[in-house]
Amino acid sequence: MEQKKKTNKKFIIIISTFVFIGLVYGGYKFIHSLSHESTDDAQVEANMNSIIPHVGGYISKVYVTDNQKVKKGDTLFTIDQNDYLIKLEQAKAQLAAAESQVNVAEASIGSYRANAAASNAQVTSAGGNIETARIKLGRATSDFKRYQNLYSNHSITAQQYEQALAAKEEAENQLKILQSQQKAASSQSSAANSQTTISEKQVNVAEANVKSAQAMVDAAKLNLDYTVVLAPIDGQLSEVGIQPGQFVQPGQSLFYLVNTENKWVVANFKETQLDKMRIGQKVTIEIDAYPGEDFEGTITNFSPATGAKFSLLPPDNATGNFVKTIQRLPVKIEFTKNNDVEKLALLRSGMNVDVDVHLK
Repeated sequence: MEQKKKTNKKFIIIISTFVFIGLVYGGYKFIHSLSHESTDDAQVEANMNSIIPHVGGYISKVYVTDNQKVKKGDTLFTIDQNDYLIKLEQAKAQLAAAESQVNVAEASIGSYRANAAASNAQVTSAGGNIETARIKLGRATSDFKRYQNLYSNHSITAQQYEQALAAKEEAENQLKILQSQQKAASSQSSAANSQTTISEKQVNVAEANVKSAQAMVDAAKLNLDYTVVLAPIDGQLSEVGIQPGQFVQPGQSLFYLVNTENKWVVANFKETQLDKMRIGQKVTIEIDAYPGEDFEGTITNFSPATGAKFSLLPPDNATGNFVKTIQRLPVKIEFTKNNDVEKLALLRSGMNVDVDVHLK
């Protein structure tokens, strides 16, 4: 009977100890929850640049290997340049042809302008001659009228009358000839001026063709430069799944370059946890891969929408039966300068973490 009582006492002590521990732990968790919000739905993030060629072609040489660290400007791989060298030479030839067209058009302008100047001089000269011919015609006409009156009175001979008539008719014909010459010179001047205008427009067209050809040369040079694919940033490569002789398309994603210098954490908190969370609050970060190592961070921003809204098929509660589900909102947490740089370098994008936000 005494043995049974001793056993009951031990059992009660053990149960009491567990109850006490549970109450202490529960109290600690309750008090902790008043000034903290935590979640294990969080991961380390980093910028991942997709390596995409601007031009297509067959890969001639690969200079990097899987998971290699590279610096900005390092050559990753090259694409066969032969096709792009030919295109550059074709563009240069078109540019030379366009420039020669400009020279020809400019030479034509000079020739037509000279013709126009000569025609204008002829018009001016013909105008002066016409004025002189009109004066002569006026004199000849006056002399003819006077001789005509004298011939009617039989004061002069018929020969003198005919000479006055001939002089008048000669003056009239000379005036007509000079007027015709002036008209022809004027037509030639108009034609030369018209040709000059056309040539000037041809020069403008030729100059536009030069600009277009120069743009084609620049584009060909740029495409030739794009055959050498360089690292856009410092970082570490992913698996490099390409090899010489492989054909790649422009815009094709080949592999990734991860920025190892800038890392942060994205934690998905329940919407019911966000009431007291604010930008700038301190965060304790525990990395699953390195237990016992705490990192320090701060909240920098909140996502404008829940994670479900960014999914491929976001939920639409108006299309069927509604079941209320607590949503999660991505929160960006950046590491502070107080962290050990060497330890931060060990972190990799995608690692799971636990975050604890200090609300006060």
